[in-house]
Amino acid sequence: MAIQQDILRELFVTGLTNAHAVEKQALSIMTPQVERIVNYPEVADRLRLHIDETNDQIARLDEILAGFDTSGSTLKDLGLSLSGGMAALGHSVAGDEIVKNSFANYAFEHFEIAAYKSLLTMAEDGGFASATPLLQQSLSEEQAMAQWIDESLPVVTRRYATLYAEQGSSGAKV
Repeated sequence: MAIQQDILRELFVTGLTNAHAVEKQALSIMTPQVERIVNYPEVADRLRLHIDETNDQIARLDEILAGFDTSGSTLKDLGLSLSGGMAALGHSVAGDEIVKNSFANYAFEHFEIAAYKSLLTMAEDGGFASATPLLQQSLSEEQAMAQWIDESLPVVTRRYATLYAEQGSSGAKV
């Protein structure tokens, strides 16, 4: 049984507004991390780059949503931004903050990858082809960030362990 076009449109727009809120959440997670990183400059640099990419992703989602005469949900954006800020704050008191942040960022990137893959499926099934290149670009950026985290995790872990051995938990923190 084929899904009606109006149902696909509704689901797609809901998915877009959810993705918009998730990207706002990503900003609220990454921004405090960058401000605290001292001993891992390559992580801070990559997070700064991904913050710029995330702002571009939000702009792309805004563009797609405008094509449907709608916009992101302020309530969803605010709610997820607050929860992202709380998650970042929670890790800031951990002695192994940099490692915990790496784990959380890796998981979050995969959540975003799944969201964009789902949106691309709905775009294809619903005939919303104009959204496909924008969503694909965001998906590619998320995949690249997840790959970078995957490849950098051994380096971050080893540096954390070395700093911990040399300076204790206070010197290894970030």
